[in-house]
Amino acid sequence: MGVISIEFAEPVEDPEPCPCCGGRTTRLTRFVYSDGNAHAIYYAQYSNNHPHKWVSALVSLCEWSEDITPSDRVAFAVRIRSTENEYQVSIVDAAESPWSHVTLLGRMLDRKEALKHKWKEEMFHITDHMVEDDPDIRGYFATD
Repeated sequence: MGVISIEFAEPVEDPEPCPCCGGRTTRLTRFVYSDGNAHAIYYAQYSNNHPHKWVSALVSLCEWSEDITPSDRVAFAVRIRSTENEYQVSIVDAAESPWSHVTLLGRMLDRKEALKHKWKEEMFHITDHMVEDDPDIRGYFATD
């Protein structure tokens, strides 16, 4: 695994209230580099009013080159939550992801397939950086 860096875009607040809790939903798009080379993309979102405080995320990985198409990518659907002592990342089924309909970032893996995928450990490496390096995700978990 290479040295990870993340390119941060401005967070986007959904103009409509969250349909399940009425809160404000924040959406993030991030570009991930490994040793300075394009490596992954992740989407993340959270609401300030959900009864369960978690971040939903999609992490898209592939062997990047100029002729890559979405069919060459795979996407992992995850939920991240914080406990008193650690962050916990759970792989969820594609149907549980807010991006289950998105095809641009690759075929979304169901949990069973994702747990066996060759890029699973790399995806967890990226989620480690998400909770350590992403100021918006860190800020969300810091508020209670």
